[in-house]
Amino acid sequence: MSASLRVVIADDEPLVRRGLRRLLEREPGVSVVAECGNGDEAVAAVASERPHLLFLDVQMPGRTGIEVLAELGDEAPPAVVFVTAHDRYAVEAFERHAVDYLLKPFDEQRFRTALARARQRLSASADDHRIERLIEALSPRPWLERIPARIGNRVTLVPVAEVTWVEAADNYVKLHTGDRTVLVRDTMKDLGERLDPRSFARIHRSAIVNVSSIREIRTLASGDCEVHLNDGTRLAMSRGYRAALEKALGRPLP
Repeated sequence: MSASLRVVIADDEPLVRRGLRRLLEREPGVSVVAECGNGDEAVAAVASERPHLLFLDVQMPGRTGIEVLAELGDEAPPAVVFVTAHDRYAVEAFERHAVDYLLKPFDEQRFRTALARARQRLSASADDHRIERLIEALSPRPWLERIPARIGNRVTLVPVAEVTWVEAADNYVKLHTGDRTVLVRDTMKDLGERLDPRSFARIHRSAIVNVSSIREIRTLASGDCEVHLNDGTRLAMSRGYRAALEKALGRPLP
């Protein structure tokens, strides 16, 4: 881990937020980059600040902590500590790969234990990323040009350039090409990693879009966006995926 640990606090109780900030400010190399009072603010803060660690209340207005992580998907911070007054959420918290679970009220020693576990997770994650980057540097990784799809007793090869967007469908994905929809047994994560990020961007946990197919992007009152394609299709874009689209476009959205 780098010297600066970036932290976001999300809790609808101001007293809890102040307490966590006070404890974090006593720790060397820790920077609290945002405080949030509800789930919607938490999604936006994580998307914009890219923290290493998120202290996340389970029950908040707007979105629950569980819903926040579901909305963020792959964009969630590498370390999450759930904070709640109810221990009945513990199992689900760890199913979401939380590093720890702080039950209110908690003392300084319990907080330090949670922070130590988060640092350990982040250190392991950093080692994994270094190995992945080394493998990528040593191994050529061509992007997909055609996607094999079974239709009846035939296997057809769908040119990636013809795909306007990809839709999640349980254990499958749907390839939309404008004139047809093809079902492929794959996951959004695996397929997304094999598509050229200069041409395709994941804009929602259930949608990947070919940026050349985008006609316009509209901002909604909620703060989320709606992506309009050339064929008239309208897709929701979550704030947590905004950075991926900006990267594919090569510039920030206004």
